[in-house]
Order: sequence, then C-alpha cells, then structure tokens
Amino acid sequence: PETPNIKLGYIPIVESAAMIIAQEKGFFAKYGMTGVEVSKQANWASARDNVTIGSSGGGIDGGQWQMPMPHLISEGIITNGQKIPMYVLAQLETQGNGIAVSGIHTGKGLGLDLSGAADYIKGFQANQGRKFKAAHTFPNVNQDFWIRYWFAAGGIDPDTDIDLLAVPPAETVQGMRNGTMDAFSTGDPWPYRIVADDIGFMSALTHELWAFHPEEYLAIRADWVDANPNATKALLKGLMEGQQWLDDPANRPEAVKILAGRNYFNVPEEILTPPYKGEYAMGDGKADFKDINVGPLYWTDPKGSVSYPYKSHDLWFLTESMRWGFHKNQLTDFDTAKRIVDAVNREDIWREAATEAGFTAAIPADTSRGVETFFDGVKFDPANPEAYLNSLKIKRV
Repeated sequence: PETPNIKLGYIPIVESAAMIIAQEKGFFAKYGMTGVEVSKQANWASARDNVTIGSSGGGIDGGQWQMPMPHLISEGIITNGQKIPMYVLAQLETQGNGIAVSGIHTGKGLGLDLSGAADYIKGFQANQGRKFKAAHTFPNVNQDFWIRYWFAAGGIDPDTDIDLLAVPPAETVQGMRNGTMDAFSTGDPWPYRIVADDIGFMSALTHELWAFHPEEYLAIRADWVDANPNATKALLKGLMEGQQWLDDPANRPEAVKILAGRNYFNVPEEILTPPYKGEYAMGDGKADFKDINVGPLYWTDPKGSVSYPYKSHDLWFLTESMRWGFHKNQLTDFDTAKRIVDAVNREDIWREAATEAGFTAAIPADTSRGVETFFDGVKFDPANPEAYLNSLKIKRV
C-alpha cells in the first residue's frame, strides 16, 4: 500500500459491521492497512460534512453511506454545490432494516400490504387533528426510499397524505412512546428495541419489501483512491475477509460481543443477538421470523454476491430519486443518471481486489443483477428503467 492510513466514518448500526470486524480481527492489517481508523459519526449529516473536508481537515476519507449519498456528494447536490468526487467500492450489507409502527395503531391492519389501512391513514387528519406522522434518518436516501415505497404500494402518497420527516432515531422512538410519531423506517438494532420495549410493532422488514435488496455501501473520496490504488485494494481485501467472517454463523456470537462494546455500538448484547440469528419478533399478531437469511448478510445471499457493487442497483436508487422529484434540477433524465453511476461506481476496483485475493468464485459475470421484483409485483429492469417509472402509480414525474 502507498499508505497504511485511512479514516473511515461509520454509524452504529449493523451496516457498519464489516468495517469494524475487518479492523478488530486484523483483516485490514493483514493486507498492510495497519493505520485504519474507524470513526463513529454523530449522524449522516456529520458524515457528509466530514467527508467534504477530508481527513486532512480533521474529517474522514470515506466510509459507510446510505445510497445514493456518494453520487449526491460527487455532484455537489447535498454539499452546497461543492463537488467532492466519490467512488463506490463495495456494498457493505443487505437487509437489516424494517418499518416500525407505534403501538397506538395495533390491530389497524398496518402490515406489509397497507392497502387495507389506507383509509385509516389518510383519515388521520380528520379524526385525530393531525396527519399520520412518519420518519426516517436522512432525506432522499435508503431509509426514506423504503418507507416511501411501502406507503405508495398501499395507495398512500407520502408527500401529501402523511407527514414524512427526517428525525434522529432516539427522538423518533421517544415520539412513538408518547404517541406523537406513528411510523419509523430504521435499521437494526432499533426494530428489536421498539418491540422488546413494547413501544410498537414491526409492520414489515425490508426483506419482505425487496428480498436481498441493496443496502449501505463503502465509498471513499476519489482523490484518496486515485492517489492510493494499492491501498484501496488492500482495504477492500480486508473488508471482504471481514464480510466472509461475519456470514459464518459460528462467528456471530463473537461479532455481537465486539459490536455491542462501548467502543462501537454501546448497546446490550441481547439487542444485537436476535437480528444476527435472523430472529425478528414482529408484534401486532404477525408471525415472527426465524431465518438467518432474513437478517443482515454481508458476503453472499441466495441471489449471489452481497459485497460486489452492482451498477444496476445504483441506477435503481437514482431512478427512485427521479420518481420522487428529488434533485430535479441536477438529475433530469436517465442519460444523466447513467453518467453519474459510471463516474461513481468503481466495481472494476472491487473485481481487481477480489481477483488478487483469490476470491474469484464471488465475482459476478455482469455489472447488472438483472430484473428485480418487489413485494407488490412491480419489476425494475435496469435495461429499461423508464418502464419501471411508468408503471408506478404514485410519483412526482
């Protein structure tokens, strides 16, 4: 490596686990990256601001991101016009998310298919004096997309029929406790805490919305990667070993112990244990899940590679951005979307690293995972994203 040092930001949720494990188990050091610093970020806005200034300015070089944050930072869309080119280098994880609903809505039919509860939700203003209120952790990215898709599939417009806000997790959970917040799109370990503490129930897991969906990614400033190509591949090799280690069920108890520690998530081990077994208590009379393939996976899943960053998934995130009218001045058409994906997604570096490390069996044949199917039967064909957009009933375009 040109340098053994890099500073990676993370948020204390299960999506960051592979970076933490690669550091703690010595996988980064194995490939010469002995100076990796894994730095907890206060929130997504802080991570964005810290990567904008870079580690030389006291920030970070890259790390864990909801999608499509790396693309938006590269285009200056969420950095006040300051373009900070980023490279997406690996997917960190699939699944590990869900939609929680306050216990005041128990028995109202707020499950995976919301269509039967649409009138109840839309009528909230007339009956309760306020709109149904839902939250996610950062606007226009993963957890915003999951809850928007869920509402829209049930015939509820998330922009007009409800109030949808970006709110910190702890504040949201307190709102669910006191009855001022109705739903929350969130990552593990929050779903377990909400059900275990009898604050509410899980209406759906994202596994149910879109099995083995793309989740969060490793992305690093392009200037760092361009200056340190060998270090980048060394970092990826260490990450890949961390992902493989995490997917071995025999290692998960040790993973829980490491992640739950004060240095990282700072939560009781019993909160992390169930999702790492694929055990989700849903509440509201729904059947519980007990299947390791339903929880977070890091290296492979039944559809193939988890770690490899498929360009087709980047395109879905940007297509969904177009659907909701996000960034409509900068993201105007599919040619623009594909140009951004090609500039930001560096799956070629992932392939080189996997080949050099001997992980050739994990290398996909194509940059597309093919046609994706959602729980409501809607299909996304990355070869024809316009057809997907046209098929959606609730949208801004």
